[in-house]
Amino acid sequence: MTMEAQRARCTAELQHSYLEALAAELSGYGFRATLHSPAGRIPSLHVVNPAASVLAENIFAACGRDDTWWFWWSWAERIAIADDVARAAARVARVLAAPHDQDMSPGTAHD
Repeated sequence: MTMEAQRARCTAELQHSYLEALAAELSGYGFRATLHSPAGRIPSLHVVNPAASVLAENIFAACGRDDTWWFWWSWAERIAIADDVARAAARVARVLAAPHDQDMSPGTAHD
């Protein structure tokens, strides 16, 4: 395996681990999160508010120019440092909350 291939593999493994951790945290808010990893594409986490399925977003994990891993919105804006999964999940939950769910916190999912 070439160094470039090994680096790409490590990057993909890190992306998956960060996204899986975020998915687990978001489940505490009652969100559905599915990891998508199509061949040749950047892995993403598709997050859906089950109370209002139109409230959905694709989240990415990538290394910024500062060599720090971040969660990113699909419009290339940072959400939070990837090591702070709780903060990232809280921000995603706030953005994807239905109007009556604006006070979303872990364990307060509405059916």
